[in-house]
Amino acid sequence: MAEIEIKNLRKEFGEFVAVEDSTFKVEDGEFFMLLGPSGCGKTTTLRMMAGLELPTSGQILIDGEDVSFKRARDRDIAFVFQMYALYPHLNVRQNLEYPLRSQRASSSLIREKVAEVAAILKIEQLLDSPVGRLSGGDRQRVALGRAIVRDPAAFFMDEPLGALDAEFREEMAEELRALHDRMRATTIYVTHDQLEAMQMGDKIVVMNHGIIEQFGVPQDIYDWPATKFVADFIGSPAMNFLEIGHQELGIGENTVMFKEYPIQVPASVQDFDGSIDIGVRPEHISFSREVDGISAVVVASEYLGTTQIVSVQVEQTILKARVPSGEEYAIGSTTNLHFDPRNISLFDHHSGRALLSEGNQEVLING
Repeated sequence: MAEIEIKNLRKEFGEFVAVEDSTFKVEDGEFFMLLGPSGCGKTTTLRMMAGLELPTSGQILIDGEDVSFKRARDRDIAFVFQMYALYPHLNVRQNLEYPLRSQRASSSLIREKVAEVAAILKIEQLLDSPVGRLSGGDRQRVALGRAIVRDPAAFFMDEPLGALDAEFREEMAEELRALHDRMRATTIYVTHDQLEAMQMGDKIVVMNHGIIEQFGVPQDIYDWPATKFVADFIGSPAMNFLEIGHQELGIGENTVMFKEYPIQVPASVQDFDGSIDIGVRPEHISFSREVDGISAVVVASEYLGTTQIVSVQVEQTILKARVPSGEEYAIGSTTNLHFDPRNISLFDHHSGRALLSEGNQEVLING
């Protein structure tokens, strides 16, 4: 497999900057996610890594070799697209054989590799079927098989599950991760679905407007978002934000004021003098009618089985809390909010940057 390193990668289309000085490293055998909304630069980054686009500047290293301006065929990678890109006039077996025949592999090796890949993907019974008669999930398995059969240094996948419905997406995501765990193949995977990224990825790069907002393991990105964009993009429901206004913070400070109510916050914040926003995940908000807290009015409730999402209004802001489904909160009733001080994030209101000390800032931030 392969270690892949990106150094100050940049792509310009005329005056438009699609990718701005990206730097990150994919370790050998990692399942690595490029995550972000449409137009953020994630697919352009993947295409440059694959050799389908040439960078304006920067370096792409595969196992230490600079391949920045090499053609895709010279990079020993396999690409899996969203729309399968299968040959409709060939059956499943012939589609799997095609990459090996292009490499002039022997007939015995082709038979051996096709049988091996078909067994891994559980498509032995489909080998003689026309691809046009397959379901979306089976077509994606064949597309994966055509990539696997080459035994490349790395797999590049551009939203490969995007054309599947929700049920198949979840099933195929589990299969992809299980397949990766068996093969330990270096995999770069582009998606706009944060749940997919959190479910499958060893590491995640979160991109926005061509800039890397955060790079790290899923749990760190969820618990300690580096920017308000990341906090809002990761999580379902997303992180809540409450404007606190002007505050003076010093290292060791652990209380901010919202109106007359004090809110405990993590002590590990930077020295700061300015307007701040508090961020808190829905699961870290609790309600109480007896104990003083931030006064709120219940405006909606969404039942989810074991839990429910209760929406409350604090002045002009709507916050969402994840609470046990057995508790009742009548629409229009009042309650007091409490935030778990161990799980509060603070952000500069104007820049959106997290106000974390170096002890908690275990991520790389570009831009």
